[in-house]
Parts: sequence; structure tokens; C-alpha cells
Amino acid sequence: MTKTTTTTPAPRRHPTTPTFTRPQREELTRALRRYLHGRSGDLSISVREASTGLSYSYGESLRTATASIVKVDIVMALLLRAQHERRALTSMEKALAERAIKVSDNDAASELWRSIGGAHGLASANRTLGLRDTEPGPGGSWGSTTTSAADQIRLLTALTSAGSPLDSAGRRFVRHLMGDVAPEQAWGVSAAGAGAEVKNGWLPRETHGGAWTVNSIGIVRAAGRTFLIAALSERGATMRDGVETVEHACKIVAAALARASIET
Repeated sequence: MTKTTTTTPAPRRHPTTPTFTRPQREELTRALRRYLHGRSGDLSISVREASTGLSYSYGESLRTATASIVKVDIVMALLLRAQHERRALTSMEKALAERAIKVSDNDAASELWRSIGGAHGLASANRTLGLRDTEPGPGGSWGSTTTSAADQIRLLTALTSAGSPLDSAGRRFVRHLMGDVAPEQAWGVSAAGAGAEVKNGWLPRETHGGAWTVNSIGIVRAAGRTFLIAALSERGATMRDGVETVEHACKIVAAALARASIET
């Protein structure tokens, strides 16, 4: 007679999911309010963890000019158009995209704006990308495009999700450019973590009496997690004030989400 043995199966492990409780969210909101109290301007910031969808937003109602962060959107629109035409970017298109994002070249952005069909072309691409709050600037004024932090998170999600309408080669191309911006332009979201892929925008606006709009969008890694962050600000007294506000807010928010407890 053969002796048999039985083994007790190991307990089934449930996937871990970060949680961000209501008290934690409220404390983060209070921390941002304390920091922003007395500082010039207005701020909106949204963050999303790429793998789990854990998210947080502050100042959601703000809609402001994109300034140069729209260059990412323009390049993505160019890639979607080429993808629809079943072709690769030309060497000239690649060079313009590199200049527009890596050194924030305005002439290159204007050339690409015309290539995608201006405001109409950007609006069409944004419908494909799932953006809801972004209004392209009139005529050739691509920097006057208005947006929300939530829409910029949707744009960044289209760069990180396998379900994106933009193919993997296009996503890699844009992220490579954002990961190789000129050192003097690598501020903003990059303050929140390591290995930043970033695009910033800055613009003194006549409509605000010369006060500054300073924006930053990007992808960073903190505490072993990947975060998509969009920080938009306007009416800052100086560009430096705007940069300090954006960077500090990004640090506060990323640190709070990185500490999010793990529920098994």
C-alpha cells in the first residue's frame, strides 16, 4: 500500500493596493493651504500613481494658459497624425519635436502647430486622447491654450498606459524627450522624485498685469512608485516665486502619496 501525503495549500495572497484615506487627504489639503497662505497666485495640482490609479487633486477648478507644456500635446498630436497615416515621423519632424520639448524652442513648436492643423488639429487629437478641459489657443497662439491639471494627468496617462491611442513607439519617443530636457529647464515636477520626465512652461501674462503663469507636468519615481504629476499656477509675482510654489507643492503631494498605507 502506497502511503500518500497531503499538503495544505498556501493561503491565497491578494494583490496589495495603496490606500489614501479621507483623513490623509484632508491633512494633505491642509498642508497645501498652509504653504500657499500668503504666497502670490493660484495653484492647481493633480497626481496619479501609474500602476494603481491612486490619485489626489487640489484646486481642481483652475483653468490657466498652458504656456510651453502644450508642446508635449502638440508632439503627441503630430504622432497621432503620422500613426493614422501609417508612417514614421520624417527626420525634420523628429528634429522639430526634439527642439520643442528638450529646449522648449518656440519656433519649432510653431512649425509643428502648423503641421498638425493648428487649433483644429490639436482639438481633434485631444478628443482622441480623452482630454476634456483643454481649449486650443486661437490662430498661432499655441501657448494661450487653456487646460486643467486633471487634463494634463489624462495626457500623461496616454504616455504611460498600454491602452493609449498612441502606440508604444510614440509613447517611448515623447518620454525620451521629456527625460532629456535641458538641465536649466529640469525644474518643477522633478523636485518630487527621481528619474523625472518633465516639461515646463512659464509666461508673464498681460491679462494678469505681467504676473507669471508657471506650469510643470511630468513622470517621477518616489518610494518605488511611479507618479504622474501636473502642477499649474498663475498670477505669481515672479517666475522664481512660481517655480518655488510648484516645486514645493509637488514635493508635499508626492511625499504624502508615497506614504500611503498598503492594504493587503
